[in-house]
Amino acid sequence: MNVQPAAFLRTTLPLGIEALGDYDSGRYHSIWLPDHMVSFWPDSIWTPEFTDLATVSPSPHRHLDGMAVAGAAAVLTRHTPIATTVVDTVRRHPAMLAQTALTLDHLSKGRFILGLGSGELENTVPYGFDFERPVSRLEEAIKVIKLLWHSDGPVDFHGEFYRLEHARMDTELFDGKPPPIWMGAAGPRMLKITGREADGWWPAGSYTPEDYAAKLKLITDAGEAAGRDMSGFVPAITQISLIGEEDEIAEMLEKPMVKSIILMLTAQDLRQFGYDHPMGPDWRGIMDFDPVKLSREKIIAFCEAVNTQAIRDIFPVGSPRQVAAKFKGLADAGMRVFKVMDYGGMAGLAYGAKSAAKVRAVEDEVLRLCS
Repeated sequence: MNVQPAAFLRTTLPLGIEALGDYDSGRYHSIWLPDHMVSFWPDSIWTPEFTDLATVSPSPHRHLDGMAVAGAAAVLTRHTPIATTVVDTVRRHPAMLAQTALTLDHLSKGRFILGLGSGELENTVPYGFDFERPVSRLEEAIKVIKLLWHSDGPVDFHGEFYRLEHARMDTELFDGKPPPIWMGAAGPRMLKITGREADGWWPAGSYTPEDYAAKLKLITDAGEAAGRDMSGFVPAITQISLIGEEDEIAEMLEKPMVKSIILMLTAQDLRQFGYDHPMGPDWRGIMDFDPVKLSREKIIAFCEAVNTQAIRDIFPVGSPRQVAAKFKGLADAGMRVFKVMDYGGMAGLAYGAKSAAKVRAVEDEVLRLCS
């Protein structure tokens, strides 16, 4: 089967843009760039008391604009597609997204992938954005983007969230083709929108091959029901992992930053694996998570309550060979592009120094297993 890894260019300081030469070597399917205002890591434990990472960076939230960094990546590479993973349609108006995507596609000579999502609380609410009905907003935003891309002359649009009056976007598509749209999606409604509108997919919350396959089927069924040819659709995944030998894994799992992975998961996610969520039965993961508001006391209580076996049961954990076997299961379920996100690096500077080599080892083993 044709399976490829993706490269990941972080959009925080220090930027690390010098890695683009390696990422453009032909090894990677695409280069993925996140678009955040803040990171997932709670402020209250980003201190030397809890992690030595705080001794080299004053904050985990030193984010740059993902779309601007994508522009730099577009002109500093020649071969590999550039993808945003993902831009939300709460902070950015769809008319601007349509124009920026065309700009990046021209800069990259047809290599830009517009990755879209419905947004997260931490990146929207603290900045005064309206986070009500984000999925409906996303669905309408895609209609506006496509309308502007494919219309000749001025267009009108009257929706619930957006309004166009004699709006025009006369910038032609690069080589006559629009940028592909990939979606970050997990729930049934988002998955159906993905099938009807998108060209690729990153899931959030698919932790087993069976779950991945079921969600992918929901996407393809929705696409085919809408009359789309889904043969070129690209199923992908960004998968949190912990890579190391058993003594390393045991030490990683005692670190507060690693335990914080559980904050990203919903209570429903944990229930499916037989665990109660330390944040309560209604916790919605990244939809509820504001890293600035979680106090030191709450995080300490959370870390004491976390059952780290849940991390072992939900995510790929272990040696490069063990982790790669989990990715092979996802490939058997239909996944074709993967990014190994080694969160073992959040255990501290020593682990962070080894992270890139471990990720490479997993990629190599996945490619061997899938060849």
